[in-house]
Amino acid sequence: MVFWSTNSHALLGLLSLLLLLLILQPAISIRLGLDWRQTSDLPVFREAPAFRNGEECGSTPADRINVAMTLDANYLRGTMAAVLSMLQHSTCPENLAFYFLTAHYAPELFYSIRKTFPYLNMKIYQFDSNRVRDKISKSIRQALDQPLNYARIYLADTIPDDVKRVIYLDSDLVVVDDIAKLWSTDMEEKVVAAPEYCHANFTLYFTDNFWLDPVLSKTFEGRKPCYFNTGVMVMDVDKWRREGWNQHGLGGDNFEGKCRSLHPGPISLLHWSGKGKPWLRLDSRKPCTVDHLWAPYDLFWSSKHFFEE
Repeated sequence: MVFWSTNSHALLGLLSLLLLLLILQPAISIRLGLDWRQTSDLPVFREAPAFRNGEECGSTPADRINVAMTLDANYLRGTMAAVLSMLQHSTCPENLAFYFLTAHYAPELFYSIRKTFPYLNMKIYQFDSNRVRDKISKSIRQALDQPLNYARIYLADTIPDDVKRVIYLDSDLVVVDDIAKLWSTDMEEKVVAAPEYCHANFTLYFTDNFWLDPVLSKTFEGRKPCYFNTGVMVMDVDKWRREGWNQHGLGGDNFEGKCRSLHPGPISLLHWSGKGKPWLRLDSRKPCTVDHLWAPYDLFWSSKHFFEE
């Protein structure tokens, strides 16, 4: 038999501490909705403030704005900033419903989102990567070869059937206008509404094998080099389900990640499509000018924040 001897006062103190933690634990779980935990592999984020609806906001299912995004550890910092920007600029932030898609069961991502946004209306769905296995052509950017990058194509089969319309957004953007304006886009009986780009240099986008292929290399012959960016889409998923529509979009500057300037005119959304991401350039102290427009939405908790507070 093994006996453990210790000072009785110290033991009483330890038991008192354990009792206090047990008493406080239910209050923490109720506030967050779950027992959250933080892993060393994920960055730590500050808790976002609670955003409430204005008096003019409705509260029926018809007033709900559905937003879908993918959730990945490598882009988590961008996701946090994107969600914050939408809530901050929305007239009716409590009407936003988020649907996050992950490549695998990752409770730590859910805990991180829930801890940062305790009041967020959200659900997480696991995307079956086998659905696109052996269907992805090799790109010059490894990130585009990941199965989760194609989860948006299967949104209609992933989110609940009662969701008829959804906004899909990439994680490398911030919304600087009311998301309701994008939600109210006139679809003109189409399945998808997305930004069109007609100044792309496709020479650098595809690999040499693409251009050496006698069939694929003729893809753009006699055609204007335009594409739509699948990182910002308003989708009629109800019609998508009925018609079985499918697509594959292209990206931005995927070769060098060069800095870009703002286009003239009013701006509602800033999208860092392509290779260069604002949080990576800011951390390396080599930001582009437009990266400073992303920084105010960054909830990343660094040692700098700790010493400032």
